[in-house]
Amino acid sequence: MNKNINIEVKLDTTKTPESIICSGDDIPDAIQGKAMMLSLFDANSLDTVKIDLWTNELQINEMDRFVFQSLRAIADTYYKATRNTELANDMQKFIQYFGERTEILTKE
Repeated sequence: MNKNINIEVKLDTTKTPESIICSGDDIPDAIQGKAMMLSLFDANSLDTVKIDLWTNELQINEMDRFVFQSLRAIADTYYKATRNTELANDMQKFIQYFGERTEILTKE
């Protein structure tokens, strides 16, 4: 069975993203985004191909939160894939630090 994910990026005259819209077979309502990070691991070259986009409307505090949440997701994914508790915990320590420095989290 195949599933589709569609990402539509509307650009302004300077080729800066104005909007990022994600829709797909398993997405009941299209998602209007302000930023996205897409990473694909190339099985042949063993390199990661990335696309990072954000709109002019994205505020710095929103980028802080976006990166914080993305780092948490990466750490969770890394742990699920490797079961490397020690390194996953080290990643979580940095994420805690990042969250405190950006004031997303309060200092413990």
